[in-house]
Amino acid sequence: MLSKKTTVQFRGTEEQEKALLGVIHELKDEKGALMPILQKAQDIYGYLPIEVQKIISDETGIPLEKIYGVVTFYSQFNLNPKGKYKISVCLGTACYVKGSGDIYNKLMEKLGIVGGECTPDGKFSLDACRCIGACGLAPVMTINDEVYGRLKVEDIDDILAKYE
Repeated sequence: MLSKKTTVQFRGTEEQEKALLGVIHELKDEKGALMPILQKAQDIYGYLPIEVQKIISDETGIPLEKIYGVVTFYSQFNLNPKGKYKISVCLGTACYVKGSGDIYNKLMEKLGIVGGECTPDGKFSLDACRCIGACGLAPVMTINDEVYGRLKVEDIDDILAKYE
């Protein structure tokens, strides 16, 4: 049973909002300010939920639709929070032909989320990537900075258990 589109509730703090407002007021009158504001906002919050986009829109006068369009166009921006443990499965050619698609599917099943999502407890997030340059270890996934190579679907439970 995959994702019921579990969303992690937005929990911004007053300190975060104060930092964001400071960034906006510092940059908003500069030409091309939206990208640096969004980048700094993501640094502050870790992602760009609609609540943060609305603050940016209200404070800069930039329509929310335009902000959302920029956020969804550039892959550097995240609409969903990332988990404490960021899992990334390589789906590049070398990894894919050696079974990384099955590994990715097993992780979605095990975690109850789809790619780009975070578990409701905020512990794990799951993403796919194209190549991490470890083709000789295919199939490969990373959890934060830890690389796991020559994976089999049967390895997933033991690997995840290390992070429980």
